[in-house]
Amino acid sequence: MVISSNSCLGFICLLLCHWIRMASSLNLEDPNVCSHWESYSVTVQESYPHPFDQIYYTSCTDILNWFKCTRHRISYRTAYRHGEKTMYRRKSQCCPGFYESREMCVPHCADKCVHGRCIAPNTCQCEPGWGGTNCSSACDGDHWGPHCSSRCQCKNGALCNPITGACHCAAGFRGWRCEERCEQGTYGNDCHQRCQCQNGATCDHVTGECRCPPGYTGAFCEDLCPPGKHGPQCEQRCPCQNGGVCHHVTGECSCPSGWLGTVCGQPCPEGRFGKNCSQECQCHNGGTCDAATGQCHCSPGYTGERCQDECPVGTYGVLCAETCRCVNGGKCYHVSGSCLCEAGFSGDRCEARLCPEGLYGIRCDKRCPCHVDNTLSCHPMSGECACKPGWSGLYCNETCSPGFYGEACQQICSCQNGADCDSVTGKCVCAPGFKGIDCSIPCPLGTYGINCSSVCSCKNDAVCSPVDGSCTCNAGWHGVDCSISCPSGTWGFGCNLTCQCLNGGACNTLDGTCTCAPGWRGEKCEFPCQDGTYGLNCAERCDCSHADGCHPTTGHCRCLPGWSECPAGTYGYGCRQICDCLNNSTCDHITGTCYCSPGWKGARCDQAGVIIVGNLNSLSRTSTALPADSYQIGAIAGIIILVLVVLFLLALFIIYRHKQKGKESSMPAVTYTPAMRVMNADYAISETLPHGSGGNANSHYFTNPSYHTLAQCAASPHVNNRDRIAKSKNNQLFVNLKNVNPGKRGPVVDYTGTLPADWKHGGYLNELGKSPVP
Repeated sequence: MVISSNSCLGFICLLLCHWIRMASSLNLEDPNVCSHWESYSVTVQESYPHPFDQIYYTSCTDILNWFKCTRHRISYRTAYRHGEKTMYRRKSQCCPGFYESREMCVPHCADKCVHGRCIAPNTCQCEPGWGGTNCSSACDGDHWGPHCSSRCQCKNGALCNPITGACHCAAGFRGWRCEERCEQGTYGNDCHQRCQCQNGATCDHVTGECRCPPGYTGAFCEDLCPPGKHGPQCEQRCPCQNGGVCHHVTGECSCPSGWLGTVCGQPCPEGRFGKNCSQECQCHNGGTCDAATGQCHCSPGYTGERCQDECPVGTYGVLCAETCRCVNGGKCYHVSGSCLCEAGFSGDRCEARLCPEGLYGIRCDKRCPCHVDNTLSCHPMSGECACKPGWSGLYCNETCSPGFYGEACQQICSCQNGADCDSVTGKCVCAPGFKGIDCSIPCPLGTYGINCSSVCSCKNDAVCSPVDGSCTCNAGWHGVDCSISCPSGTWGFGCNLTCQCLNGGACNTLDGTCTCAPGWRGEKCEFPCQDGTYGLNCAERCDCSHADGCHPTTGHCRCLPGWSECPAGTYGYGCRQICDCLNNSTCDHITGTCYCSPGWKGARCDQAGVIIVGNLNSLSRTSTALPADSYQIGAIAGIIILVLVVLFLLALFIIYRHKQKGKESSMPAVTYTPAMRVMNADYAISETLPHGSGGNANSHYFTNPSYHTLAQCAASPHVNNRDRIAKSKNNQLFVNLKNVNPGKRGPVVDYTGTLPADWKHGGYLNELGKSPVP
């Protein structure tokens, strides 16, 4: 297939045009260009820690592997991977109702404008003589209406609507027939545009163009004429000279300081300066005045704002910039710099001695008294000694005083912190603890001594003296290097304070606070643990029931009487009391009451009695033996009553379990009599026990004061089974309290709870297990 060269050229041009069109971008200054943000993704490389298993060997007790074992550990190294990152960029496009044409956004009209052009989205601007939304209605310019029969009345080039006859005024005109020009300050179509002209400029009623007054320029007449121009339209040139500025309107010259004349061509006369040469010069000693600023230009040898001062000693000439070269005390003339020598010297610089070295006087017949090694020269006339740097005194035989150095010892040393100064050079020799050119830098931490060359040996964060390295110990330490902790019983800085801890408490060597031994508390460990706690910081809780607290150190329980089985022959609190019963009798482990063996009676079972025969094996306590019949009848009645009470209590227990809620019940109380046959009228209602103790068939209350204790304490095989229980109609139990003072009866204690700490003093049991109530 053969392709002609023209075809190839056309194809290439087509591709080039397309590329140019694609590569072209919209003009962002076009008001019809809108923009938005779009997202896109890019691939990035990111790092992350990559774990790997590392094998190493370590020593162990494996003799088969030559005491080496393999170990594993996880290590990490940096690895890289690819990731996606979202980026944003601004994209420009034509606003709605516009479409792109080359670099511009042009409006779009859905209904094509037949005789006109699209000036806004779906808005046509018709050509003269046409009307309608798409400029398709035709009339000539002077007629309108049906059949174009009406003549238009529009003026000043206005167009007539071919349908309604309304005038469409040309730019710059207004009115029903467009007969009036736009008011001052407005212009354009329908006079809707506001003029932007400044500085009194007028505005063209058609285009809005500004007509500037003389002296102004710019699109809105906002600028003055440029330098060198003035007048109407800034076309006239300024004649001003020497930096004079002309007025932008009139062209009149305004002269700078130091100049006069119409065109600023005349300098100020001598002795005058300033604006219009109105000020008088104030310069002295032949100084001249700057015509513009009035600043004085001094003659050689003088200085100062008004040239009123001679040059300082040692300088001369213009601006006193030259340095005098006179030696041996010669004086320098401030104008020319010539030397005026002292007696005994001559030469241009006064450098020549009239007397030989080492001699002085009018005839040079005297020897200089100066110390030769420390002297620069001896005055040829007076014999006065000129000392070398670092020496002073009448004969140059004295060193500089402390703090001074150099020629004639006139220079002051800059050394600090007690450093010595070299009398010749002024170099500082630092004292221990400092360094630097002027010895102003303290030794760094951890160093001390001359030039900070020694290393501190202080321990436990002690402060080291930069001078001699001595240690200042922190609280709790002492010793040369602060390595020794405070001895027991001391604390603080230097271990000079005495611990105040009591009862074996340990003292903190830093602040003296006490760490109490187990069983103690308080700032000084002066208080034992509170009831119910024990151990270190009294943080442990006692776990005792029926005990008088626990040991504050070990936590061992201190049982109440009756809650520990005492050894035979002992009774009471802590089983500390010795039974006093005779004839092989036993005693109650709570009260110590004697239980006599058969055939004995009395408080100590030391009286012979009657032996009881029968199936009752109960022992007499403190009363005499009763006849066998009385015991048998009483036993039978007691058993019957006991069975009834057990059944009653069992029913209460079932009801209690059924309701699942604790209720208070009446506590049965009994009284002991020898026969227990009759319940007389001396009975009184017993006190109701607290909730939690009632309902137990084994609970008893005795009239004997020594039996006022918990029910379970009385559940002993030593209790006489001849006790009887009486029950009233309302199911309340009664006891014979005739011989007991109602106001002194102790309260009944709930056997399920822990006794309070003051049970000994609150009407419960005393140390011997007896009631404190008489």
